[in-house]
Amino acid sequence: MISHIWNTVYPVLIAILFFEVIIIIHEGGHFAAARLMGIKVNEFSIGMGPKLFQFTRGDTTYSLRLVLFGGYCAMEGESEESDDEASFSKKKVSQRFFVVVAGAMMNLILGVLISGILVCSQNLVGTTTIAKFENGAKSVSVLQAGDTIKSIDGMRIYSPTDVNSGFSRSRDNEIEMVIIRDGKEQKLDVTFDMEELEGRQYIHIDFWLLGVNKTVGNVLKSTVMEAISYARIVFLSVHDLLLGRYNISDLSGPVGAVGIISSAVKVSPVSMLRIMALLTINVGLFNLFPIPALDGWRLFLLLFEGLFRRKMPDKWEWAINGAGLVILLGFMSIITFSDISKLFK
Repeated sequence: MISHIWNTVYPVLIAILFFEVIIIIHEGGHFAAARLMGIKVNEFSIGMGPKLFQFTRGDTTYSLRLVLFGGYCAMEGESEESDDEASFSKKKVSQRFFVVVAGAMMNLILGVLISGILVCSQNLVGTTTIAKFENGAKSVSVLQAGDTIKSIDGMRIYSPTDVNSGFSRSRDNEIEMVIIRDGKEQKLDVTFDMEELEGRQYIHIDFWLLGVNKTVGNVLKSTVMEAISYARIVFLSVHDLLLGRYNISDLSGPVGAVGIISSAVKVSPVSMLRIMALLTINVGLFNLFPIPALDGWRLFLLLFEGLFRRKMPDKWEWAINGAGLVILLGFMSIITFSDISKLFK
């Protein structure tokens, strides 16, 4: 009984810890950049809610809070006017820009590092060339071993992750593929079998991709391409959402993310790290979108100030930020409710 409970609980605990690491890396980026720019940091908090304990070193209070879902780096003069010369508001536009963008950059760097760990943990480096087929593979009537996949339904393919993404975005099992065979480019229509997983239909990829021996060059290239592929998934997801290919119920918030990570923990460390790489890159890129209440909106305001040599009026900035925050919180509440409802299905 205890063993069963532990096997259920520990993946969730690891998922929460990993999610918090992503947030700490983000806020830590803001913190490190602020210190480099000589900006006073009033508090650096891990978690949200009531304080469990705190200590002060220099001008900064470091705190651990009860709810390990979030955190923040509170800088002097960040959200209000301050006469302190070490405040955020007193620094140059370029310095403030660096501090704001540093959080997202740290998330992206973490994503690249995890991608590197994943590539190095493999016996071979993956390619986009077909190595062999399953017994009875349907696609073998059109494809051949040695074919290099260039695109899937118009989506350019650069990495093995792109191959999976391309198939997962397809509407049906009739796939238009562009391949390179014997040095020549060919466009092929390929039919695949479908399989059901958790009540949804997916294309069954009936071939394996070729792996090659690791070298410094191909490990570095594969690391960068895999990280770019994870970033590309974020933009493709937004694109597909705007086109109505996904519903709100298909999205996941923090609760859903913890569920996804905990499921990956049960599969293997590799699966867990893949999800973590995707999530940290997702957090980094999403924060750069010019949406009020996110870092991207602050970057937009700083660009405006730098170009026109004047700030947006405070009342307008606060009004837009406030409205954006309300909309964002409402959106997250809907997604969180959807996440929780899925747990009881």
